[in-house]
Amino acid sequence: MIIDPPITSLAKRVDCRYTLIVEVAKRARQLVAGAEPLIATDENKPVSIAVREVDQGLVTYTPGED
Repeated sequence: MIIDPPITSLAKRVDCRYTLIVEVAKRARQLVAGAEPLIATDENKPVSIAVREVDQGLVTYTPGED
């Protein structure tokens, strides 16, 4: 099984895995609600799109932000 992007690449973007999960889940919910993807992709799954956006540094998480 190949994971793209690799978890090591994603781990560099956040302080812990929990933050990564929160960040991806929040962005995926925004995509489901109708937000436009920040990247050009053939993916149609919101979580996959959100993971790629996080990997490219287009989505960030600030603690305490709702």
